[in-house]
Amino acid sequence: MAVDIVNQPGSKVADNTVERRLRRFLLIIVELLCLGTMAELVLAKHYKETDQLIPFALCIVGFSSVLMVQFRPGRRTIWVMRIIMAMLVLGSLLGGYLHLSTNYAFAKDIRPNSTATDALLTALSGAAPLLAPGILALAGILALAATYYLPRWLRSTLSNVLQLQPRTFPSAHLGK
Repeated sequence: MAVDIVNQPGSKVADNTVERRLRRFLLIIVELLCLGTMAELVLAKHYKETDQLIPFALCIVGFSSVLMVQFRPGRRTIWVMRIIMAMLVLGSLLGGYLHLSTNYAFAKDIRPNSTATDALLTALSGAAPLLAPGILALAGILALAATYYLPRWLRSTLSNVLQLQPRTFPSAHLGK
């Protein structure tokens, strides 16, 4: 009876396979979060004012950067994606602030004599959802986690981690 040492829990090969799959899974989740967020924003008609277009731009840039890492892996694309994901997190914080300030202003308009504390408590449960922008922060953190602490021998070639080769497109052969 032969023992399969390669696939035993704790073996280097099994650990690398699990790590590779987990990293790929996290990047796919980030892509789905970006696409789902854009769909939800369209359904909620979140495009009436200029500042409401910020999450669309962040989702498009975030989605594109993850695709770059998946199909053109390399040290530079990883760092570009990391910077963009940090922008997603910052954009999420900005969105939370904008939602809260919108709700607070509305609460003060309805009850101008209310205390700041009462208006703030009302703003926390207002029409603009306070935690909705947090989905962008989640996407950014997951993408950062997917590229966190790449072993030295994998830093320059993420394609080994993702098990993807750079895409090549066949040239057109006319008449041959």
